[in-house]
Amino acid sequence: MEASLRSGEVVRLARGRYALPNADDARAAAHALRGVLCLTSAALHWGWAVKQPPERPQVAVPRRRVVAPERARHVEPATARPRSGRRRRRRHHPRPHARGLPAPPLVRRRAGRRGLRAARGVLPGRLRALVRDARGPHALHMRQVAVRASPDAANPFESVLRAIALTVRGLTVRPQVSLRVPAPGGGTTFLGRADLVDERLGIVLEADSFAWHGDRAALRSDARRYNAFAAHGWLVLRFTWEDVMFEQERVRTTLTAARRTRTRALRRAPREPAVRVA
Repeated sequence: MEASLRSGEVVRLARGRYALPNADDARAAAHALRGVLCLTSAALHWGWAVKQPPERPQVAVPRRRVVAPERARHVEPATARPRSGRRRRRRHHPRPHARGLPAPPLVRRRAGRRGLRAARGVLPGRLRALVRDARGPHALHMRQVAVRASPDAANPFESVLRAIALTVRGLTVRPQVSLRVPAPGGGTTFLGRADLVDERLGIVLEADSFAWHGDRAALRSDARRYNAFAAHGWLVLRFTWEDVMFEQERVRTTLTAARRTRTRALRRAPREPAVRVA
């Protein structure tokens, strides 16, 4: 071991704890503390998309473990409560700490952690089963997340927008809905796929990211799609990443106004939607 340390093939993380030089920083931090990755760090470890990566690795250690201050500066330590009467294999997993996952401030204040994207590779039924027996603080919020999680969600940006929409009473949106209109000769014509749709009110919410909509071809495609939605009676609302992440009250105010406008319109002139939703 000493020869490997001198040659740089292995690095010492802590007393009795070693890793390869190219080891992932977060996993190395957990290994040094004899802990496991948790919360957002665990989600990143398994390749899940997240709203925002943590500034420092999030590491769970046993409840009575004391983390030295010089080590705590480099991680976000959390405590893990082991199940009584059994030993668990050490795995980097977000589920035991899902109750501590951050939520958008507006969502946390009004409606809990709702509308989040289903974890990649985890079916909604499996997700609900994982949190069904949860107890303690925020257990109800964990179950609300599981009920509303959808494998159809495209990315965290869209999911945060859906979480905000779920705090607006009377607004119910579904992710990634294909909109079609009856064709003159029979059948249907595909208008496009919308990020979030309230079918009853005829509202489309679009999460517009410059990363995906930043060139001329994307701009042309989006303009044609939005025009097609609007021409067939859909109210199209577009939201930027900055507003969804940092100006959530502004987004909610806009959604509330749109819901009121469409609700009044439906009361005055109820009609069948002109567009078929697939």
